[in-house]
Amino acid sequence: MRKLMVNTFLTLDGVMQAPGGPEEDDSGGFALGGWSVNYWDDMMGEVMGDAMSAPFDLLLGRKTYDIFAAYWPHATEELGAKPLNDATKYVVSRSHPALEWGPSVLIEGDGAKGIAALKKEDGPDLQVHGSADLIQTLLGHNLVDQYRLWVFPLVIGSGKRLFSDGTIPSGLKLVDNKVSTTGVVIGTYEPAGEIVTGSFALD
Repeated sequence: MRKLMVNTFLTLDGVMQAPGGPEEDDSGGFALGGWSVNYWDDMMGEVMGDAMSAPFDLLLGRKTYDIFAAYWPHATEELGAKPLNDATKYVVSRSHPALEWGPSVLIEGDGAKGIAALKKEDGPDLQVHGSADLIQTLLGHNLVDQYRLWVFPLVIGSGKRLFSDGTIPSGLKLVDNKVSTTGVVIGTYEPAGEIVTGSFALD
């Protein structure tokens, strides 16, 4: 069995759209791409390096695959380039794209069913980066085993969010937490079952 981990950069108001540059994703008129860039410090690089140190495969939506494929094969000296280039990329798409950044495997048809089957196979754990639309499918079918959420200290007010309206309610357990010198909170969470409600009202 493979674990599936969502690795996501977020603003305080939950926006995950285009953290790395304005060219990443300007859909919906989003004009603040690149909001994460000026917060990076050495500690964040170490955390990312640790995440890339064990073997893993990638699970990506088509748009994120295209963004990565245009950059990482030509940025071989960058942190994380070798493990990203070496990993098998599983790409969820309704079309039939030419997957030239290999090794790559297309998941066609029912994406949720295909991913569930992939998790049951032997192999490295699966990491999801970016892929906002794909993540909504994963959340809707309870396919995420772990979240690593990089929460940056800024508010954007609009854009694609990790937990959109209609997300299935779920408790989470914090299993690791780090804070960068620039105020980025890196929390690792695992699902903790249904939400248990209560009341502070006096009897």
